[in-house]
Amino acid sequence: MKFILVLGAGKSATCLIEYLIKESYSNKWDLTVADGNLELAKSKLGNVPVGKAIGVNIENSEERRSVIEKADIVVSLLPPHLHALVAKDCVVAGKHLLTASYVDDEIKSLEPEIKKRGLIFLCEMGLDPGIDHMSAMKIIDNIHSKGGQVTSFQSHCGGLVAPESDDNPWHYKISWNPRNIVMAGKAGAHYREAGKEKILSHEELFAGEQMVELPEIGYLSWYPNQAWFHTSVLHVS
Repeated sequence: MKFILVLGAGKSATCLIEYLIKESYSNKWDLTVADGNLELAKSKLGNVPVGKAIGVNIENSEERRSVIEKADIVVSLLPPHLHALVAKDCVVAGKHLLTASYVDDEIKSLEPEIKKRGLIFLCEMGLDPGIDHMSAMKIIDNIHSKGGQVTSFQSHCGGLVAPESDDNPWHYKISWNPRNIVMAGKAGAHYREAGKEKILSHEELFAGEQMVELPEIGYLSWYPNQAWFHTSVLHVS
């Protein structure tokens, strides 16, 4: 039996909890969902026999350590600034940890102990940068293997609303923390265009009329990400 502890039952946790419930039956997992709001945690689990909901004040060290020590693996879907508290306890208790945020300096500082104890700490690899970089390299490596040469590269990534749910003028719906969307834009952008470094403030980020046409979908507006990328069209020779 594997004891899985999910910390946080907010919007971002919903799909994961549903997936873990489904997989818990066939894999004989024991799932616990902990949140400061016990009723919220209960609502995400329902009355499934493979899981239970508990109320925990994550900033209370005794409560936090008590639930972590009982788990085999911990999944933290808490606000990013709380991951470090969980990570430190997981190192001490010898528990594996997955989070939905990028590695920060506090968690990075734990790396020697994580390796020493043979633990798996998997943080967000990201969409942009992250998954888009890996898919891009697959394309670029394939071009190189055939003797081609990439002279410039432009990557567009993002989530599209399912056609049956596309019912508002923006053609956009929030499926994660709205605050994070605002914060992502507030960071501005840092990239290269035509070989030159460009830095945009958050005020400039959405000012341009950048459009891309997708087959069977039409035109979509895009904006530069804060990570490095090339904004020229992909050319293969």
